[in-house]
Amino acid sequence: AGFLVGPYFHFFPTVADNENIEILAEIGVIFLLFSLGLEFSFKKLMRVGGAASITAFVEITFITVAGYFAGKWMGWSTMDSLFLGGMLASSSTTIIIRAFEELGVKTKQYARIVFGVLVVEDIVVILLMVLLSTIAVTKQFEGMEIIFTIGKLLFFLALWFIAGIFLLPTLLKKAKPLLDEETLLILSIGLCLGMVVLATQVGFSAELGAFIMGSIIAETTSAEKVEHITKPVKDLFGSVFFVSVGMMIDPQAIMQYGWPVVIVTLLTLFGKLFSTTLGALLSGQPLKQSVQVGMSMAQIGEFAFIVATLGLS
Repeated sequence: AGFLVGPYFHFFPTVADNENIEILAEIGVIFLLFSLGLEFSFKKLMRVGGAASITAFVEITFITVAGYFAGKWMGWSTMDSLFLGGMLASSSTTIIIRAFEELGVKTKQYARIVFGVLVVEDIVVILLMVLLSTIAVTKQFEGMEIIFTIGKLLFFLALWFIAGIFLLPTLLKKAKPLLDEETLLILSIGLCLGMVVLATQVGFSAELGAFIMGSIIAETTSAEKVEHITKPVKDLFGSVFFVSVGMMIDPQAIMQYGWPVVIVTLLTLFGKLFSTTLGALLSGQPLKQSVQVGMSMAQIGEFAFIVATLGLS
């Protein structure tokens, strides 16, 4: 549907106000990640943390290096090749959640590991983005900048942990008699967007902030109710996000850069499948489960657009 109403397909009227669509799509990503957070608590993260971290690091290292060499092989500059590696490093949290929801496999063990891997990936990609942007600007490796970012991230995660374990559950328990469905809906959306603002002010992605607030609420007794009442909001804005992705498809550009597109696509599909399966095996998962994790991760995520925009600027 996005492709049909997009600017590159001329048989139907085109969406006139692209800027608005981008804002709505951004909100869509925020609510999709908030709802993922609602189903993902600290306790679950601790259970799959080790396996997810090993899998994520093997996959990210392999695919970033492979992306860099693929860029070099196609005759790109060093900086472009580094950015290509960075773009391939993350998978699409949004698309994986939707697929798992529709297939009804969200409760399976491999799905839990995939969610864990996605969290680790998001954190690593944020560090990669800082690394790439400082290297691109200064043409050298800025150690202090990276240490500062890691410190900031640790502070942010500590804040997340304290709020999730102590503050919010108490607040919601005390306020329960006062909250009807509408008030709870407004409160949840307010908390979600508040954390998004905080995350973006600190220099992280809006997606990470939304996910964190979702996982904080997941620790409370109201988690199921919040999930139920925010679902329509998520569905509405989520569908706008997928339409906006369709609107970006430009068949002429795909034809023009045919070979690089084919090479990068094959690298994404097979490189990610291989490296994630290998990572899951190394973390001690059985073969079938490792292959399922590998197949789930074989695409690139919304972060690729963010890294690409950063590269262009």
